[in-house]
Amino acid sequence: MRYFLLFSIFFISFLQASQNKEVLLIHSYHKGYAWTDDISSAIEKSFKEHKDIELTTVYMDTKRIDDSIYLDNLAKLYKQQFSNRPFDLIIISDNNAFDFISKYYEYLFKDTPVLFCGINDYNKDNLEKLYFKDISGVAEAVDVERNFELISKLHPNIKNLLIINDKSITGLAVKKDLTKIIEKYKKEFDIEYTDNLEISDLKTKVSNLEKGNSAILFVLLFKDTTGKYFTYKQSFEEVRKVSKVPIYGLWDFYLNSGMVGGLLTSAVAQGQTVSKMAIEVLNGKDIKDIPVVEESPNIYIFNYNELKRFNIDIPKYIENPIIINEPRSIYKEHKNFFIITIIIISLLSIIVVILKVNIKRREKLELELSNRIEFDKVLLDTIPNAIYYKNIDGKFLGCNTAFGTLVNSTREEIIGKTAFDFFPEKIAMINTQIDKELLKTFTTNSSEFTFYTPSNEMKHIVLNKAVYKNIDGTIGGIVCIMDDMTERIQQKQFLIQQSKLAEMGDMIAAIAHQWNEPLVELSALVQDIQISYLLNELKDNDVQSFVNDSMVQIKYMSKTLSDFRNFLKPSTKKVLFSISKALNEINEIIGKQVFYSNINMSFNYKNENEELLIYGYENEFKQVLLNIINNAKNKIIEKNLPINKKGSIDINIKRCEESNMIEIIDDAGAIDEKIINSIFEPYFTTKEDGMGLGLYMAKIIIEDKMKGTINVRNYKNCVIFTINLPFKRIKNENFTFRR
Repeated sequence: MRYFLLFSIFFISFLQASQNKEVLLIHSYHKGYAWTDDISSAIEKSFKEHKDIELTTVYMDTKRIDDSIYLDNLAKLYKQQFSNRPFDLIIISDNNAFDFISKYYEYLFKDTPVLFCGINDYNKDNLEKLYFKDISGVAEAVDVERNFELISKLHPNIKNLLIINDKSITGLAVKKDLTKIIEKYKKEFDIEYTDNLEISDLKTKVSNLEKGNSAILFVLLFKDTTGKYFTYKQSFEEVRKVSKVPIYGLWDFYLNSGMVGGLLTSAVAQGQTVSKMAIEVLNGKDIKDIPVVEESPNIYIFNYNELKRFNIDIPKYIENPIIINEPRSIYKEHKNFFIITIIIISLLSIIVVILKVNIKRREKLELELSNRIEFDKVLLDTIPNAIYYKNIDGKFLGCNTAFGTLVNSTREEIIGKTAFDFFPEKIAMINTQIDKELLKTFTTNSSEFTFYTPSNEMKHIVLNKAVYKNIDGTIGGIVCIMDDMTERIQQKQFLIQQSKLAEMGDMIAAIAHQWNEPLVELSALVQDIQISYLLNELKDNDVQSFVNDSMVQIKYMSKTLSDFRNFLKPSTKKVLFSISKALNEINEIIGKQVFYSNINMSFNYKNENEELLIYGYENEFKQVLLNIINNAKNKIIEKNLPINKKGSIDINIKRCEESNMIEIIDDAGAIDEKIINSIFEPYFTTKEDGMGLGLYMAKIIIEDKMKGTINVRNYKNCVIFTINLPFKRIKNENFTFRR
């Protein structure tokens, strides 16, 4: 069992894991580089809402090392690291990662879709040269011209613009665009481009710029001419320390280091855009149907501190610029507080009004509820059926007057007690078990029991129970409606006895037939012994033989009377009895009468190797058989068959899958189809002097008292009565059958 549970847990975990989407993010640069970190943060934030996406991030670190041997070794490392991890999607950021995947795609990630972001100098030829086509993404393009335009509008009196750049891949890509723009704007002001100065010389040049008519466009600076490496912050802050003029840029990661701003390429926007595309791919969209976002999602962003420092106003043509570090007014600073306060006050006012309305409504409802409770109490007490309800522990919570009368106690005396305080222990135990099952299954139950009241009056009760729940959904307990069946059962028993008495004429005729032969035999024995006496031939052994033979006949007649008396006696409780025994006793009572009526009656047992048992009321069951057989006998007699032709009554007994079945078939002719569905109805009869109770009581006995079924149908010229009763069976190894 333990291994099965472990296997189940492992299997479920495996299934769950197999449903996750695996995404690999490859960065060109290192962790801690602001551009890279911002892209990662944006992607992680977008994926956070999707629990089924598992993101793995690696860093190529090509700002620090970027040669072919390193890249070959890096590819081998990734091959070893990811050989057993099939990815659903590869995301690459920046040009070095793009070049890397272009070269090693077949070796590392064959047939895996690829999305890119942060690619400088993008054009369609970049993708057409690739031998794999499952690729799309978002281009990164700095808008140099619009930044030149912005600088010229913000500083209409500008005379000098210093452009600072390096010779990295990105820097060289930007230089291509700068060359064209410098040519366009060099007539308006002097433009100096530098990418080959040592940091100290660069700082000197910056410090010599004239305040008021100069500006700086800071592109990139990760290495100076001496090969000294800088972080993005270090190089910019070195320049910012000595600068007396505003510094503009092309990327948003310099903003908090003292840059004025500009139309900036945003790492966050790159990450957000590529994330949306990634989610579409992971949701099943073909990457070929996702076009490349060729226009870089650049944003106007400004640093409030630098705007104020140089007294710069943002042009009106720029709509909705983002301004960082802007101090808020009391309202702006505490805008959320003011909004929340107003909302809270409004809500509290609404709540007060609602509470006031609710209080009035509750007062009205409480009055209605009190009236309803009083009404329900009167209603319960008016119902003649005994009703009670109790909690899950079996203690009475309440009842009506009828229940109190039944157990001869007041409502106050009943509440808090259990069934064991009012009913016999056996009955209380059975009902307690029924209650436990109901509380588990939340079904209904109907059961019967008989008990004697405190006044020694026998009551036959049917209990109808159901589980009820509280308003909060918890189980409250069990409610029970008790139906007193005593009078109805007595009425049914009276009808059964009345039905038996209705058969009295046939029964007396049967007894007359049964006694005819023994009386003739006794008469012959008496005459024989008289003759022996007169002839003086009577001996002791003759007297003993006479007595023995006479006693045989007298016992036979006595048994006939005993069977008749037992038949008339009502059954008081269910017993387990044999079908064959019941049929034999019926045959003893009416067999000869049937025989002398020129009718063959046969008993056909289909299950020769077992005795079929029924749990029910034996005498009432025999009454049903006697009624049907007598009806069949009388119908055959009414046909006035020739002496040489006999009628037949065949009784078939067999065990079916769920019940014991008795078929009583007679050839007295079919029942009229117009009335065949009415013959079991009370007081329905086709006889002039009939009472119409026989078949009605047969249906009551079989279906109501013994939980079986009885029906009738025509088959050609025969009528077939079929009785099905729940069976009890035993293995019959040494059983002697009575046929």
